[in-house]
Amino acid sequence: MWNRKFGRTADHRKAMLRNLATSVILYGRVETTEAKAKDMRSVVDELITLGKKGDLASRRKAAAFIRNVVADEKTQQTVLQKLFDEVAPKYADRNGGYTRVVKTGTRRGDAAPMAFIELV
Repeated sequence: MWNRKFGRTADHRKAMLRNLATSVILYGRVETTEAKAKDMRSVVDELITLGKKGDLASRRKAAAFIRNVVADEKTQQTVLQKLFDEVAPKYADRNGGYTRVVKTGTRRGDAAPMAFIELV
């Protein structure tokens, strides 16, 4: 797989992808640069595939990647629980392609092409 470097070290790049993947699962839609959104597609799709499997090994692999953030304050549900209990069952009959990248224009400061990455 061809990954962009984004002018970051490998650790910084992995942390950025972890944060963005957690946000996409948490909120369902995130606005970022077009290049980051395109790289995020495969990361989020892989996490949802792990969620569809639902076994303990898949849960541990997903837990090793996404951030441990509380998604719902009332129920104290984490993002990992949301992935396995709500997001993945929505795509039980779908074979891949769980995310969509929608171009939105350019950023005002540096004219970087922006896009939304969202769950279908």
